[in-house]
Amino acid sequence: MKKGFTLVELLVVIAIIALLSTLSVVALNSARAKARDARRLSDIKQIRTALEMYFDSNMAYPDPTASTTLGTGTMACLTSTGWTTTAGCTGTIFMQKVPTDPIPGTYSYIYNVGGSGATYTIAYNLENGGPKTATPYSME
Repeated sequence: MKKGFTLVELLVVIAIIALLSTLSVVALNSARAKARDARRLSDIKQIRTALEMYFDSNMAYPDPTASTTLGTGTMACLTSTGWTTTAGCTGTIFMQKVPTDPIPGTYSYIYNVGGSGATYTIAYNLENGGPKTATPYSME
């Protein structure tokens, strides 16, 4: 009598391994999305804290004159004079490097100021929750 595995036994084992690997990849992608969402929430909280420190010093929120993406161009640093580039980040610095979304180009943090500098909104997206908005008073 020959020793070894039959073709059916081998196919069953291969199918089980394929199923387990598929399930682990799906679970890993879900965990990565949750981690990116946690980072987004942390970034928004840090930005809100820096904006509150700016407001305490200037009695208004910085006005970029238009809706702009945080962490890029002239919105890369927050100083006592407002938003600036990283090269112009001198003086009293409230946030040295304004964070960008973990997936640049797909999502971003959009800052708008309103009410003559008395309020602001930061629009952002969560992969597991859709579009959200942060204000001085709340975070959706």
